[in-house]
Amino acid sequence: MRHGKKINHLGRTTAHRHAMLSNMASSLILHKRVTTTVAKAKALRQYVEPLLTKAKDDTTHSRRTVFASLQNKESVKELYGEVAVRIANRPGGYTRILKLSDSRTGDNADMCIIELVDFNETLLEAKNATDTKATTTRRSRRRGGKGTAEASSNEEGTSAAVVADAPAATTTEAPTDTASDTLTNGENREDAEKAE
Repeated sequence: MRHGKKINHLGRTTAHRHAMLSNMASSLILHKRVTTTVAKAKALRQYVEPLLTKAKDDTTHSRRTVFASLQNKESVKELYGEVAVRIANRPGGYTRILKLSDSRTGDNADMCIIELVDFNETLLEAKNATDTKATTTRRSRRRGGKGTAEASSNEEGTSAAVVADAPAATTTEAPTDTASDTLTNGENREDAEKAE
């Protein structure tokens, strides 16, 4: 029975799996994105995110433990250089998996792109554009309640401006009834005037 064993063996021996994940992690660090299957990407995310967390602490011990996993001097240099600076303030979640619509032609495997979150320039530009856009506040539909004095004065100013901009409405008042104009049953106004 394999209850509680959550590791995906990916159809490989332990040594083959560790070598593959090490190579994929090095490629991810050097190229910032890798196209692979969804199963390998999920296994790679579990493998590489602890290494990225270790890279935040630039000590000789952490460099040696990361090098023991990656076995690639260029990727360790890139990790502790450029990548560690970008992820310094992020509390986790350094990678993103984007599923692709097409599948692999040979075995119909689901394909995806795994990338470092802080290095996707198009999504970062879009996020910065939405952050710089003026934020609008929604107004409550109900009167009174939890509004502050500043908000109420703001609403009064805007409503006064709207009233000032609106054209003057012409109102016609209905003639007021006097005591002599009261009508009896079945009598209309003209008959009542003739009777007086």
